[in-house]
Amino acid sequence: MSGPLDGIVVLDLTRALAGPHATMMLGDMGARVIKVELPGGGDECRHWGPPFAGQADNPVGTYFLSCNRNKESVTCDLRSDEGRELFRQLAATADVLVENFRTGVLDRLGFTVGWLHEVNPRLVICSITGFGHDGPEGDRPGYDQIVQGEAGLMSVTGTDAEHPVKCGLSIADVLAGVHGALGVVAALHERAATGKGGVVRTSLLASVVSAHAFQGTRWTVAREVPVPAGNHHPSISPYGAFRCADGMLQVAVANEAQWLRFAPVLGLDPAEDRFSRNELRVRNRDQLTEAIEAALAAGDRAHWLALLAQADVPAGSIRSIDEVYQWEQARSQGLVVTVDHPVLGRIELPGPALRFDGHQDVQHRPPPLLGQHDASVRAWLAEQGGSARSRA
Repeated sequence: MSGPLDGIVVLDLTRALAGPHATMMLGDMGARVIKVELPGGGDECRHWGPPFAGQADNPVGTYFLSCNRNKESVTCDLRSDEGRELFRQLAATADVLVENFRTGVLDRLGFTVGWLHEVNPRLVICSITGFGHDGPEGDRPGYDQIVQGEAGLMSVTGTDAEHPVKCGLSIADVLAGVHGALGVVAALHERAATGKGGVVRTSLLASVVSAHAFQGTRWTVAREVPVPAGNHHPSISPYGAFRCADGMLQVAVANEAQWLRFAPVLGLDPAEDRFSRNELRVRNRDQLTEAIEAALAAGDRAHWLALLAQADVPAGSIRSIDEVYQWEQARSQGLVVTVDHPVLGRIELPGPALRFDGHQDVQHRPPPLLGQHDASVRAWLAEQGGSARSRA
């Protein structure tokens, strides 16, 4: 692997999704990621399914494949003497440690922040929890759907307040992973100046609340409690999904100049009193939606998308997941990567969101088998002498 984090070694104590997503991002950027797993079972998401891939007697969880590319797997029981010594050597040699245990678990094992920094003063430690490492509910276990509810996401998703809906993606986990990776990079930058490692913390709760954006300030500033608006933006109109002759398309009219271009395409009068300003269009959203869909009924998606493109109005279709991965634009952005898996052979995986000029030809590695790198990592540690490296 090559990338901006080339030479950085990450000790990955995470499992499920939030932590593995963070360490996968670091691996995508060139870091060497050593994933520590419990012997016999490993990361529990190895066994989450269906769907599974491969043979029935040796199934591979597709969930695990989604968040563990570019990693090595080492088995280690942190409660055993051998496992504790292996962990000490890894911690002494790594640049970064990422964990997403429940609050206090590492402390009870004896691996406190103080102990870790005694072993390796330059170690950057990233801790990802469900609800934060402190506070009155800091010891709660964090699962994506629970946090989606607790952090308000479900209260603004769906068609109405009586039917809250979770996001179809594990968005709390993924956002926490992104924030964790960002925090690690910031702490590494600080270490370059101070020579000392630090601790960065984030949580599923913090990541979702930080993503509230305008929905948050609707309450904190305007004292308006947001409610679900279905497929339409609560503050901008027309901005959402609309029915046409053969399904649905989406339109994003985000300013008055776009409205002046959009309305004539559908035969609407942009100066009509009910719709002449965004504030009025939001207030009269139902009437506007009815007028738009009456016009769109005269043509199919391809017809309208072509006309809207000519008018320079942002619009798009609603793709299924399979369509996204077959879409040439997605592939052109590196959002589909091919790896050679030791059991499954050549497979495609969702690709990274970041691209760096000069590193376009990264050859990604497949998610590892459990314990696949036990021997090679131990040999590498023996070469290192099990002690912390001195690196600028």
